[in-house]
Amino acid sequence: MTTIERVETFLVAPRWLFVRVETASGIVGWGEATCEGRSETVRTAVEQLSELLIGKDALRIEDHWQVMTKGSFYRGGPILASAVAGLDQALWDIAGKHFGAPVHQLLGGPVRDRIRVYGWVGGDEPSEVRDQIAAAVATGLTAVKMNASGRMSAVASVAELDAVVARVAAAREVLGDERDVAVDFHGRFSLATARRVAPLLEPYRPFFLEEPVVPENSHLIGEFVRSTTTPVSTGERLYNRQEFLPVLQAGIAVAQPDLSHAGGITEVRKIAALAEVYDAQLAPHCPLGPIALAACLQVGFATPNYLIQEQSIGIHYNLGAEVLDYCLDKTPLTFVDGYVERLTAPGLGIEIDEDAVRAADERGHAWRSPTWRHRDGSYAEW
Repeated sequence: MTTIERVETFLVAPRWLFVRVETASGIVGWGEATCEGRSETVRTAVEQLSELLIGKDALRIEDHWQVMTKGSFYRGGPILASAVAGLDQALWDIAGKHFGAPVHQLLGGPVRDRIRVYGWVGGDEPSEVRDQIAAAVATGLTAVKMNASGRMSAVASVAELDAVVARVAAAREVLGDERDVAVDFHGRFSLATARRVAPLLEPYRPFFLEEPVVPENSHLIGEFVRSTTTPVSTGERLYNRQEFLPVLQAGIAVAQPDLSHAGGITEVRKIAALAEVYDAQLAPHCPLGPIALAACLQVGFATPNYLIQEQSIGIHYNLGAEVLDYCLDKTPLTFVDGYVERLTAPGLGIEIDEDAVRAADERGHAWRSPTWRHRDGSYAEW
Protein backbone atom coordinates (compact mmCIF):
# COMPACT_ATOMS: atom_id res chain seq x y z
CA MET A 1 0.00 0.00 0.00
CA THR A 2 1.36 3.40 -0.97
CA THR A 3 -1.29 5.29 0.99
CA ILE A 4 0.20 8.25 2.85
CA GLU A 5 -0.20 7.78 6.61
CA ARG A 6 2.04 10.37 8.23
CA VAL A 7 3.87 13.60 7.43
CA GLU A 8 6.52 14.98 9.80
CA THR A 9 8.86 17.97 9.70
CA PHE A 10 12.25 18.44 11.34
CA LEU A 11 13.99 21.78 11.91
CA VAL A 12 17.69 20.88 11.96
CA ALA A 13 20.98 22.74 12.15
CA PRO A 14 22.44 24.66 10.53
CA ARG A 15 19.29 26.12 8.87
CA TRP A 16 17.34 23.34 7.17
CA LEU A 17 13.81 21.95 7.27
CA PHE A 18 13.44 18.25 6.44
CA VAL A 19 10.13 16.58 5.55
CA ARG A 20 9.40 12.90 6.21
CA VAL A 21 6.44 11.17 4.51
CA GLU A 22 5.52 7.61 5.49
CA THR A 23 3.19 5.21 3.67
CA ALA A 24 1.03 2.37 4.97
CA SER A 25 3.56 -0.15 3.63
CA GLY A 26 6.36 1.46 5.62
CA ILE A 27 8.11 3.20 2.73
CA VAL A 28 9.55 6.51 3.89
CA GLY A 29 10.32 9.43 1.61
CA TRP A 30 12.41 12.45 2.53
CA GLY A 31 12.28 16.00 1.20
CA GLU A 32 13.79 19.35 2.06
CA ALA A 33 11.54 22.40 2.42
CA THR A 34 14.19 24.80 3.67
CA CYS A 35 13.45 28.49 3.18
CA GLU A 36 16.40 30.26 4.78
CA GLY A 37 15.23 32.45 7.67
CA ARG A 38 11.58 31.46 7.17
CA SER A 39 11.62 27.70 7.79
CA GLU A 40 9.35 27.86 10.82
CA THR A 41 6.71 29.50 8.65
CA VAL A 42 7.20 26.86 5.96
CA ARG A 43 6.83 24.18 8.60
CA THR A 44 3.30 25.40 9.28
CA ALA A 45 2.56 25.44 5.55
CA VAL A 46 3.73 21.82 5.25
CA GLU A 47 1.42 20.83 8.09
CA GLN A 48 -1.51 22.49 6.34
CA LEU A 49 -0.71 20.93 2.96
CA SER A 50 -0.37 17.50 4.54
CA GLU A 51 -4.12 17.57 5.14
CA LEU A 52 -4.46 17.18 1.36
CA LEU A 53 -2.17 14.14 1.31
CA ILE A 54 -3.05 11.96 4.30
CA GLY A 55 -5.02 8.91 3.13
CA LYS A 56 -4.11 9.46 -0.54
CA ASP A 57 -1.93 7.39 -2.88
CA ALA A 58 1.65 8.68 -2.71
CA LEU A 59 2.32 7.68 -6.33
CA ARG A 60 -0.07 10.28 -7.77
CA ILE A 61 2.69 12.87 -7.67
CA GLU A 62 1.55 15.16 -10.48
CA ASP A 63 -2.02 15.20 -9.18
CA HIS A 64 -0.83 16.05 -5.66
CA TRP A 65 1.39 18.82 -7.06
CA GLN A 66 -1.53 20.33 -8.96
CA VAL A 67 -3.81 20.27 -5.93
CA MET A 68 -1.17 21.67 -3.55
CA THR A 69 -0.21 24.54 -5.88
CA LYS A 70 -3.59 25.38 -7.41
CA GLY A 71 -6.15 24.07 -4.95
CA SER A 72 -6.58 27.32 -3.06
CA PHE A 73 -7.41 30.88 -4.06
CA TYR A 74 -4.05 32.33 -2.87
CA ARG A 75 -1.07 30.69 -4.55
CA GLY A 76 2.64 30.96 -5.11
CA GLY A 77 5.39 32.74 -3.22
CA PRO A 78 8.43 31.34 -1.43
CA ILE A 79 6.62 29.93 1.62
CA LEU A 80 4.03 27.85 -0.23
CA ALA A 81 6.44 26.88 -3.02
CA SER A 82 9.03 25.70 -0.47
CA ALA A 83 6.44 23.65 1.41
CA VAL A 84 5.29 22.04 -1.84
CA ALA A 85 8.92 21.43 -2.81
CA GLY A 86 9.71 19.43 0.32
CA LEU A 87 6.60 17.29 0.00
CA ASP A 88 7.15 16.78 -3.73
CA GLN A 89 10.72 15.58 -3.20
CA ALA A 90 9.51 13.13 -0.56
CA LEU A 91 6.84 11.74 -2.90
CA TRP A 92 9.43 11.19 -5.66
CA ASP A 93 11.66 9.47 -3.10
CA ILE A 94 8.77 7.15 -2.20
CA ALA A 95 8.04 6.42 -5.86
CA GLY A 96 11.64 5.50 -6.56
CA LYS A 97 11.78 3.20 -3.55
CA HIS A 98 8.43 1.63 -4.50
CA PHE A 99 9.62 0.83 -8.03
CA GLY A 100 13.18 0.02 -6.96
CA ALA A 101 14.73 2.70 -9.18
CA PRO A 102 16.50 6.03 -8.77
CA VAL A 103 14.29 9.04 -9.49
CA HIS A 104 16.20 9.94 -12.64
CA GLN A 105 15.13 6.59 -14.10
CA LEU A 106 11.49 7.53 -13.50
CA LEU A 107 12.13 10.87 -15.21
CA GLY A 108 13.14 9.19 -18.46
CA GLY A 109 16.51 7.71 -17.68
CA PRO A 110 20.01 9.14 -17.49
CA VAL A 111 21.46 11.45 -20.12
CA ARG A 112 24.85 11.65 -18.35
CA ASP A 113 26.93 9.59 -15.95
CA ARG A 114 28.31 12.37 -13.75
CA ILE A 115 27.56 15.99 -12.92
CA ARG A 116 30.07 18.79 -12.48
CA VAL A 117 29.76 20.64 -9.17
CA TYR A 118 30.97 23.94 -7.80
CA GLY A 119 31.37 25.45 -4.34
CA TRP A 120 31.06 28.96 -2.93
CA VAL A 121 34.15 30.80 -1.69
CA GLY A 122 34.33 33.87 0.52
CA GLY A 123 36.98 36.49 1.12
CA ASP A 124 36.69 40.27 1.29
CA GLU A 125 40.22 41.02 0.12
CA PRO A 126 42.01 39.65 -2.98
CA SER A 127 44.50 37.80 -0.79
CA GLU A 128 41.64 36.06 1.07
CA VAL A 129 39.97 35.19 -2.24
CA ARG A 130 43.22 33.60 -3.45
CA ASP A 131 43.54 31.51 -0.29
CA GLN A 132 39.95 30.29 -0.30
CA ILE A 133 40.00 29.39 -3.98
CA ALA A 134 43.28 27.55 -3.59
CA ALA A 135 41.69 25.53 -0.78
CA ALA A 136 38.64 24.75 -2.96
CA VAL A 137 40.85 23.65 -5.86
CA ALA A 138 42.76 21.40 -3.48
CA THR A 139 39.52 19.49 -2.80
CA GLY A 140 39.20 18.74 -6.52
CA LEU A 141 36.72 21.44 -7.57
CA THR A 142 37.12 22.79 -11.07
CA ALA A 143 34.65 25.67 -10.58
CA VAL A 144 33.82 28.10 -7.79
CA LYS A 145 31.40 30.95 -7.19
CA MET A 146 32.18 34.16 -5.34
CA ASN A 147 30.29 37.28 -4.35
CA ALA A 148 31.13 40.30 -6.46
CA SER A 149 31.02 42.53 -3.39
CA GLY A 150 29.61 43.22 0.02
CA ARG A 151 27.40 46.27 0.44
CA MET A 152 27.26 48.41 -2.69
CA SER A 153 26.23 52.04 -3.09
CA ALA A 154 23.35 52.70 -5.46
CA VAL A 155 25.84 54.54 -7.67
CA ALA A 156 29.17 52.83 -7.01
CA SER A 157 32.33 54.78 -6.35
CA VAL A 158 35.53 54.19 -8.29
CA ALA A 159 36.94 52.44 -5.24
CA GLU A 160 33.95 50.08 -5.05
CA LEU A 161 34.23 49.23 -8.75
CA ASP A 162 37.97 48.67 -8.49
CA ALA A 163 37.48 46.37 -5.50
CA VAL A 164 35.07 44.15 -7.47
CA VAL A 165 37.52 43.89 -10.36
CA ALA A 166 40.49 43.19 -8.07
CA ARG A 167 38.72 40.31 -6.36
CA VAL A 168 37.69 38.65 -9.63
CA ALA A 169 41.19 39.19 -11.03
CA ALA A 170 42.61 37.42 -7.98
CA ALA A 171 40.26 34.51 -8.57
CA ARG A 172 41.31 34.17 -12.19
CA GLU A 173 44.97 34.29 -11.18
CA VAL A 174 44.54 31.21 -8.98
CA LEU A 175 42.18 29.32 -11.28
CA GLY A 176 44.11 29.81 -14.50
CA ASP A 177 42.43 29.09 -17.81
CA GLU A 178 41.29 25.53 -17.06
CA ARG A 179 38.87 26.30 -14.20
CA ASP A 180 35.82 28.54 -13.87
CA VAL A 181 34.65 31.32 -11.57
CA ALA A 182 31.04 32.47 -11.42
CA VAL A 183 30.42 35.93 -9.96
CA ASP A 184 27.30 36.48 -7.86
CA PHE A 185 25.97 40.05 -7.79
CA HIS A 186 23.41 38.81 -5.23
CA GLY A 187 20.94 41.54 -6.20
CA ARG A 188 23.13 44.08 -4.37
CA PHE A 189 23.76 46.25 -7.42
CA SER A 190 21.52 48.84 -8.98
CA LEU A 191 21.03 48.29 -12.70
CA ALA A 192 23.26 51.28 -13.47
CA THR A 193 26.14 49.94 -11.37
CA ALA A 194 25.71 46.39 -12.62
CA ARG A 195 25.90 47.58 -16.24
CA ARG A 196 28.97 49.63 -15.41
CA VAL A 197 30.92 46.81 -13.76
CA ALA A 198 30.04 43.98 -16.17
CA PRO A 199 32.32 45.13 -19.03
CA LEU A 200 35.16 45.59 -16.53
CA LEU A 201 34.94 41.88 -15.65
CA GLU A 202 34.93 40.55 -19.21
CA PRO A 203 38.76 40.25 -19.48
CA TYR A 204 38.60 37.71 -16.62
CA ARG A 205 36.01 35.59 -18.46
CA PRO A 206 33.54 34.76 -15.67
CA PHE A 207 31.57 31.53 -16.08
CA PHE A 208 28.41 33.57 -15.53
CA LEU A 209 27.23 36.71 -13.74
CA GLU A 210 24.48 35.82 -11.27
CA GLU A 211 21.44 37.80 -10.12
CA PRO A 212 22.51 41.26 -11.34
CA VAL A 213 19.19 42.74 -10.19
CA VAL A 214 16.79 41.76 -7.41
CA PRO A 215 14.01 39.40 -8.53
CA GLU A 216 11.28 42.02 -8.23
CA ASN A 217 13.20 43.97 -10.88
CA SER A 218 13.34 41.06 -13.32
CA HIS A 219 11.81 43.37 -15.93
CA LEU A 220 15.20 45.16 -16.01
CA ILE A 221 17.41 42.14 -16.54
CA GLY A 222 17.27 42.38 -20.33
CA GLU A 223 19.05 45.73 -20.11
CA PHE A 224 21.85 44.05 -18.22
CA VAL A 225 22.03 41.08 -20.60
CA ARG A 226 22.53 43.49 -23.49
CA SER A 227 25.36 45.26 -21.66
CA THR A 228 27.74 42.29 -21.56
CA THR A 229 28.97 39.29 -23.54
CA THR A 230 29.28 37.26 -20.33
CA PRO A 231 26.50 34.69 -19.73
CA VAL A 232 23.91 35.96 -17.26
CA SER A 233 22.11 33.79 -14.70
CA THR A 234 19.26 34.22 -12.23
CA GLY A 235 16.47 32.26 -10.57
CA GLU A 236 17.14 31.32 -6.96
CA ARG A 237 14.32 33.69 -5.95
CA LEU A 238 11.93 32.76 -8.75
CA TYR A 239 9.42 30.07 -7.90
CA ASN A 240 7.63 28.84 -11.03
CA ARG A 241 7.65 28.74 -14.83
CA GLN A 242 5.62 31.92 -15.05
CA GLU A 243 8.32 33.85 -13.18
CA PHE A 244 11.09 32.31 -15.28
CA LEU A 245 9.43 33.07 -18.61
CA PRO A 246 10.22 36.82 -18.75
CA VAL A 247 13.87 36.41 -17.74
CA LEU A 248 14.32 33.68 -20.32
CA GLN A 249 12.71 35.93 -22.91
CA ALA A 250 15.14 38.67 -21.79
CA GLY A 251 18.07 36.45 -22.75
CA ILE A 252 19.54 34.89 -19.61
CA ALA A 253 21.87 32.02 -20.40
CA VAL A 254 21.53 30.06 -17.15
CA ALA A 255 18.37 29.40 -15.11
CA GLN A 256 18.92 28.72 -11.42
CA PRO A 257 15.75 27.42 -9.76
CA ASP A 258 16.11 26.06 -6.24
CA LEU A 259 14.52 22.63 -5.84
CA SER A 260 13.60 23.46 -2.24
CA HIS A 261 11.96 26.77 -3.20
CA ALA A 262 10.54 26.32 -6.70
CA GLY A 263 8.00 23.55 -6.24
CA GLY A 264 10.37 20.61 -6.07
CA ILE A 265 11.30 18.08 -8.74
CA THR A 266 7.97 18.34 -10.53
CA GLU A 267 8.15 22.08 -11.22
CA VAL A 268 11.91 22.29 -11.83
CA ARG A 269 11.66 19.65 -14.54
CA LYS A 270 9.12 21.90 -16.27
CA ILE A 271 11.34 24.96 -15.80
CA ALA A 272 14.19 23.01 -17.40
CA ALA A 273 12.05 22.18 -20.41
CA LEU A 274 11.03 25.83 -20.73
CA ALA A 275 14.68 26.92 -20.49
CA GLU A 276 15.62 24.49 -23.26
CA VAL A 277 13.23 26.32 -25.60
CA TYR A 278 15.27 29.50 -24.99
CA ASP A 279 18.65 27.76 -25.40
CA ALA A 280 19.35 28.28 -21.70
CA GLN A 281 21.11 25.90 -19.34
CA LEU A 282 20.02 24.77 -15.87
CA ALA A 283 22.28 25.23 -12.83
CA PRO A 284 20.07 24.82 -9.73
CA HIS A 285 20.73 26.90 -6.66
CA CYS A 286 21.58 24.64 -3.70
CA PRO A 287 23.54 25.97 -0.71
CA LEU A 288 21.36 23.63 1.38
CA GLY A 289 21.33 20.14 2.85
CA PRO A 290 21.80 16.60 1.54
CA ILE A 291 18.20 15.97 0.52
CA ALA A 292 18.00 19.11 -1.61
CA LEU A 293 21.34 18.25 -3.21
CA ALA A 294 20.25 14.68 -3.99
CA ALA A 295 17.01 15.97 -5.53
CA CYS A 296 18.98 18.38 -7.72
CA LEU A 297 21.28 15.61 -8.91
CA GLN A 298 18.37 13.31 -9.75
CA VAL A 299 16.94 16.03 -12.00
CA GLY A 300 20.38 16.66 -13.47
CA PHE A 301 20.99 13.07 -14.49
CA ALA A 302 17.79 13.13 -16.57
CA THR A 303 17.95 16.68 -17.94
CA PRO A 304 19.87 17.39 -21.18
CA ASN A 305 20.40 21.14 -20.65
CA TYR A 306 22.00 20.77 -17.20
CA LEU A 307 25.17 22.82 -16.83
CA ILE A 308 26.54 22.40 -13.31
CA GLN A 309 25.40 21.87 -9.72
CA GLU A 310 25.99 24.11 -6.70
CA GLN A 311 26.74 22.32 -3.42
CA SER A 312 27.69 23.52 0.07
CA ILE A 313 29.85 20.73 1.47
CA GLY A 314 32.39 22.44 3.72
CA ILE A 315 30.93 25.93 3.30
CA HIS A 316 31.79 28.33 6.11
CA TYR A 317 28.24 29.13 7.26
CA ASN A 318 27.23 25.51 7.91
CA LEU A 319 27.59 25.94 11.67
CA GLY A 320 26.35 23.14 13.89
CA ALA A 321 26.08 20.50 11.16
CA GLU A 322 27.59 19.64 7.81
CA VAL A 323 25.80 18.52 4.63
CA LEU A 324 26.82 14.89 5.00
CA ASP A 325 26.21 14.63 8.75
CA TYR A 326 22.63 13.44 8.21
CA CYS A 327 23.59 10.71 5.71
CA LEU A 328 24.19 7.14 6.83
CA ASP A 329 26.48 6.62 3.83
CA LYS A 330 28.39 9.71 2.69
CA THR A 331 29.77 8.09 -0.46
CA PRO A 332 26.98 8.96 -2.95
CA LEU A 333 27.38 12.73 -2.42
CA THR A 334 31.15 12.94 -2.41
CA PHE A 335 32.85 14.40 -5.48
CA VAL A 336 35.98 13.36 -7.33
CA ASP A 337 37.81 15.66 -9.75
CA GLY A 338 34.97 18.14 -9.49
CA TYR A 339 32.17 15.69 -10.36
CA VAL A 340 29.52 13.60 -8.60
CA GLU A 341 28.97 10.16 -10.09
CA ARG A 342 25.45 9.06 -11.04
CA LEU A 343 23.35 8.02 -8.03
CA THR A 344 22.07 4.46 -8.41
CA ALA A 345 20.17 3.65 -5.20
CA PRO A 346 16.34 3.78 -5.29
CA GLY A 347 14.54 7.07 -4.74
CA LEU A 348 16.67 10.13 -4.20
CA GLY A 349 19.69 7.86 -3.87
CA ILE A 350 20.72 8.67 -0.30
CA GLU A 351 19.87 7.15 3.07
CA ILE A 352 19.02 9.62 5.82
CA ASP A 353 20.14 9.01 9.41
CA GLU A 354 16.74 9.35 11.05
CA ASP A 355 18.10 9.15 14.58
CA ALA A 356 20.46 12.06 13.89
CA VAL A 357 17.62 14.07 12.33
CA ARG A 358 15.27 13.54 15.27
CA ALA A 359 18.00 14.45 17.74
CA ALA A 360 18.84 17.59 15.76
CA ASP A 361 15.18 18.62 15.68
CA GLU A 362 15.05 18.50 19.46
CA ARG A 363 17.88 21.05 19.52
CA GLY A 364 16.31 23.03 16.66
CA HIS A 365 17.70 26.19 15.09
CA ALA A 366 16.67 29.81 14.68
CA TRP A 367 18.74 30.96 11.69
CA ARG A 368 17.90 34.43 10.41
CA SER A 369 19.10 36.44 7.45
CA PRO A 370 21.57 39.20 8.33
CA THR A 371 20.50 42.83 8.06
CA TRP A 372 22.90 45.33 6.51
CA ARG A 373 22.92 49.12 6.44
CA HIS A 374 24.91 51.68 4.49
CA ARG A 375 27.09 54.26 6.21
CA ASP A 376 24.20 56.73 6.13
CA GLY A 377 21.99 54.27 8.02
CA SER A 378 19.79 53.26 5.10
CA TYR A 379 18.95 49.62 4.39
CA ALA A 380 21.33 47.69 2.13
CA GLU A 381 20.60 44.58 0.06
CA TRP A 382 22.54 41.62 1.39
